[in-house]
Amino acid sequence: MSTTSTSVVDQAVTAPETRTGLDPWVRVELPPPPMPRGLAWLGVVGPGVIVLGISIGSGEFLLGPAAFVRHGLSLLWVTAVAVFFQTVFNTELMRYTVATGEPVFTGFMRTRPSSTFWAWIYAVLYFLQVGWPAWAATAAGAVFFLFVGRLAGPQDTETVYLIGVGTFLLCVFILVLGKRIARTLELLNWVLVLCILGSFLVLALIYVPADRWLAALTGFAGYDAANGRFDFMPQGVDFFLIGALVAYSGCGGVLNITLSNWARDKGYGMGQHAGYIPAAVGGTRINLAHHGFAFEPSAESLRRWHGWWRIVRADQWGVFFTGALLGMALPALLYVTFLPRGTDIVGLGISAALAQGVGAVAGPVLAGVVAFLGGWLLFKTQLDTVEAITRTVTDILWTGSRRVRRWRGGDVRLVYYGVLAIVVVWGIIALRLAQPIVLLQISANVGGVVFIVASLHLLYLNTRLLPPALRPSMWRRVTLVLMALFYGLFAVLSFASLL
Repeated sequence: MSTTSTSVVDQAVTAPETRTGLDPWVRVELPPPPMPRGLAWLGVVGPGVIVLGISIGSGEFLLGPAAFVRHGLSLLWVTAVAVFFQTVFNTELMRYTVATGEPVFTGFMRTRPSSTFWAWIYAVLYFLQVGWPAWAATAAGAVFFLFVGRLAGPQDTETVYLIGVGTFLLCVFILVLGKRIARTLELLNWVLVLCILGSFLVLALIYVPADRWLAALTGFAGYDAANGRFDFMPQGVDFFLIGALVAYSGCGGVLNITLSNWARDKGYGMGQHAGYIPAAVGGTRINLAHHGFAFEPSAESLRRWHGWWRIVRADQWGVFFTGALLGMALPALLYVTFLPRGTDIVGLGISAALAQGVGAVAGPVLAGVVAFLGGWLLFKTQLDTVEAITRTVTDILWTGSRRVRRWRGGDVRLVYYGVLAIVVVWGIIALRLAQPIVLLQISANVGGVVFIVASLHLLYLNTRLLPPALRPSMWRRVTLVLMALFYGLFAVLSFASLL
């Protein structure tokens, strides 16, 4: 055996990333980071826009308003804390991907007890959280209002179901088109974020009185401006709803973790060596690496590393953190202005409740605009979640199975669209299982459990597998532990409320 062959075998035996049987990282140079100026930043950031688009469509537009209308704006403090924790969590996800070119799910599979164990754990958690097409179901309620002019009731169940199925199938159609799937999502989410937040801001400036703006601002600190006191947990609070709000303030659970997959496809750091998942129509066959990469932490590579970290900070603190806070506050202001406090927003028409409230004050035209915005927002969120679960299962199969990589000549598109077909069939069935708000609350509370597991798992991953020069600082490590405790507390309160 040659000296080179011997060194490769020795690396596979001794490298910590191979302990569960996955292939070792390949040594390459860290690509130089982009150096954007001005508007060029819009082309560099991207993964944060996708997760922000998802976040606005779940916690910010549905669960947040449901909680704030019932219990008041002082609950905005849980959003501030949750979004802070998630932003740190997101940057740590991207730390691993920039350093290795791998999605974090692959990194989790590199830890003991085995890659198969963690593949099953996260695949099941993914299914339990986003296997329910709650966003298509809620979007259907907004579409129904847009065309019929009233909230959907029990007698409209079949119609809403068929609209939900159509919405779900439209997601599939979009995912077939384009060149790079992640790029398609990024462009759509830029349109979503700018249009939705811009529209909500204009409506809030026109209709929301000054005292409500003050109540929202002080609510981020837990202060109830209406009663003149701090009120972190209002009396009679629904902890199952609050647990869902905590998880989906920001993005939520496995949807945050998929950020690393999108960062890989965006070409962040070592992701430039890994390839990406192309679309079926418009895309070409791409060799998607099933292993990661590593670089020597030399002075030059560390200089490049800090340049990439600058991009990560802008993507997460500049786009996701700021946008998530605005995305929660603006819909909240509109809901508490147009709906009386204590209103229980439930039923098939939950996504059109704001449109109905606006219509009563400003007329049917503006109500139709709000219903359209709500339907588009929720449809886009469903598209992102369908793509996220399909992408993640594809990456898990692609990394963990040589047989899958050899199937049909090793074209990752066949794996991706095969998984997508299974997701769609299940989604059409699941749409009949419960009301949209119930599906959404189940999804969100599972997301809180995911954060408990994944924050500690990510801490272990980044402090054990990455080189010392690339590992997180102490304050970041402490933050990940506090994040697990924060979500653990609300998970206990949420599930205890069901007993």
